[in-house]
Amino acid sequence: MTKKEKLNRIFLVLLSLFVVMLGYGILLPTLPYYTERLAINDNLDTGLINFHIGMLTSIYPLFQLIFVVLWGRLSDRYGRKPIIIVGLIGFIVMQLLTGLATSLTMLYIARILGGIFTSSVIPVSNAYLSDITSEKRRTKIMSWSGVAVSSGVIFGPVLGAFLSQSDFHYKYSLGILHLDRFSIPFILVSFLGLVVLLVVMKWLKNTEIVNRFASKKKEFSWSFSHYFMVLLLLSFVLQFVVTLFETVFSIYGKDALSFNSNQVGIGFMLCGSVMAILQPVFATYGEKILATKQQIGLGMFIVGTSLIAFPFFTDEWSIYGLIVVFAAGGAMVTPNLLSEVSLLSKKDTGRNISIQSSTNSIGQILGPVLGTWLIVGGFFYPFIIAGATALAAMGLVYFLKQQNK
Repeated sequence: MTKKEKLNRIFLVLLSLFVVMLGYGILLPTLPYYTERLAINDNLDTGLINFHIGMLTSIYPLFQLIFVVLWGRLSDRYGRKPIIIVGLIGFIVMQLLTGLATSLTMLYIARILGGIFTSSVIPVSNAYLSDITSEKRRTKIMSWSGVAVSSGVIFGPVLGAFLSQSDFHYKYSLGILHLDRFSIPFILVSFLGLVVLLVVMKWLKNTEIVNRFASKKKEFSWSFSHYFMVLLLLSFVLQFVVTLFETVFSIYGKDALSFNSNQVGIGFMLCGSVMAILQPVFATYGEKILATKQQIGLGMFIVGTSLIAFPFFTDEWSIYGLIVVFAAGGAMVTPNLLSEVSLLSKKDTGRNISIQSSTNSIGQILGPVLGTWLIVGGFFYPFIIAGATALAAMGLVYFLKQQNK
């Protein structure tokens, strides 16, 4: 494979990651407002709105958890490209259904379909990047995967907040589907997903298929070493606190800080921007200053302390500043964890990354549920508990170091 061909493949995979995360980001600042609107349409108790926000956030990673390992194993057998294509098709359907929903039931169905199919895109795309990248450059390329993911979280909230408040007055109903100004961001991202799907189908080459009849017993036992388990625990904690923060911040901004969807969107945009900028910086230059394990430990410390400080500040600029610090800590941890997992096994990279993605999904399920439950006692509790959890996870870095080869 020539260098140009490899770069083209990397670009197409990163483009797939970006558009999927763009769809994820679009819903972040608008979900509280969108859920409230649909709940009122359904004549539901407004006191249950936060409950539905937590459930709608959690149900997506729940179905990712159920299906992600299946997609990873299928990609090891049949190659990465077909699985990425299936995921993009499901992503387009999810966005259309979300944008045209007229009830919370339809929104739940859209989130379930999204969880099933997008669970193939992110881990399988990372496995594809791992397949075509040398071990020496693995951390760097995984950081660019993080950039693609973070870029979606940068532009998604901005698009979602801005387009949902547009002056578009057209309304059209077809059965249980309804098109209005709230539909615009989701229709747009579904169109972008269609463009990316067509490009991937035509230009992305499939990867080498792993021999489906090869014995996996020895590799399976080796992959589930203590080292791998600690990596999974750290991945779980990071995703737990990040998703809890995302869910609680959107409600906190709306109810406690009186932010509009644009201000909430700016917060998510800052978080994504910092992660997109700093992940390749840490991946490229971080090891010249700190070892991988030290970067993970320091990153967890930054994440934990910024979350604990969060409820003690209420002015807009202090909130944005804490989000920047929080994102910087996450940017230090994420590419290092992904790189370490991808280096565990050459033959089972897809499966191992999918297992890590499953672990992430567990954190993404529990974070919103616990966060919205703790809000009942006050916004102080979810931030403090999430921060304390991140700080406690620093102890895992000791065992990570002990198990490292």
